[in-house]
Amino acid sequence: MKETATADAPFRHFLVASDFDQTLSFNDSGQILSELLGVPDFRQKVDGLASSNLVQQGGELAYLIRHDPAFRGVRREHLAEAGRQVRLRNDIPALVEFLKRGLEGFQFSFFVVSAAPKEVIQAALAGTVPTDHIIGTEFDYDSDSGEVQSILRVPAGYGKVAAVEELENRLGTPPDRTIYVGDGSSDVHVMLHVNNRDGYTIAVSENHLLARIAQSTVISDNAFSILIPILERIVGWRSAEIREFFESNALRLQDWEKARTDRVTIVGSPAIGPDAVASTEV
Repeated sequence: MKETATADAPFRHFLVASDFDQTLSFNDSGQILSELLGVPDFRQKVDGLASSNLVQQGGELAYLIRHDPAFRGVRREHLAEAGRQVRLRNDIPALVEFLKRGLEGFQFSFFVVSAAPKEVIQAALAGTVPTDHIIGTEFDYDSDSGEVQSILRVPAGYGKVAAVEELENRLGTPPDRTIYVGDGSSDVHVMLHVNNRDGYTIAVSENHLLARIAQSTVISDNAFSILIPILERIVGWRSAEIREFFESNALRLQDWEKARTDRVTIVGSPAIGPDAVASTEV
């Protein structure tokens, strides 16, 4: 999928859509919310819904918030507090800043598309990802009590497919310029959809379902690592160029096991200024 800029096409615009829970974070926001509310059996509840096929994978938390008595009383402030407690992967601000700047010949628009409640994601990524670049589960709240009274939207299963298509229409980008990043079974539908339309998919876990679907897999605790397959497969850089790029951003690829799965350990802290990314001719 290597592409280069030409005189007729000064830049190529890509949509980069990422899941949230366990893709940009290390833990599940639903687990955090359940602990905040004192609900002890969240995982068992989710597994029960999954086995019953009552809701689409990824939409279990929204269903529990609306229908499970243990979650009755959830308000915006609970979701925001859960978001503030989410442990994020390293260097997300550096990743977002790089994608915002892009490279010579390449423009990237970064969005989060997740079944996690929108308020959770907004609180977790406050100051890093604009709120209008976050698509998450949306609730309607009772005007008197402030409690959740209905579900407006859940971007889970095919809902994620619809959200990605909406973003493509909003940006005016063709389907083959969509890059999707995810971690688990709830990303299967959207990854199959993106692949089927010649887009590019990246997994950040070794989930056995995604292993057969994602075009690349990157295992790292650093969010900046998803740039490795993008720079390699989309931009067309060689390994030496990618290493040089990371070092220019005060990062070093200490371990990089090249296989179908890229295992990456990144050390250092990026201090990216406006001139940190030099143009590289491909």
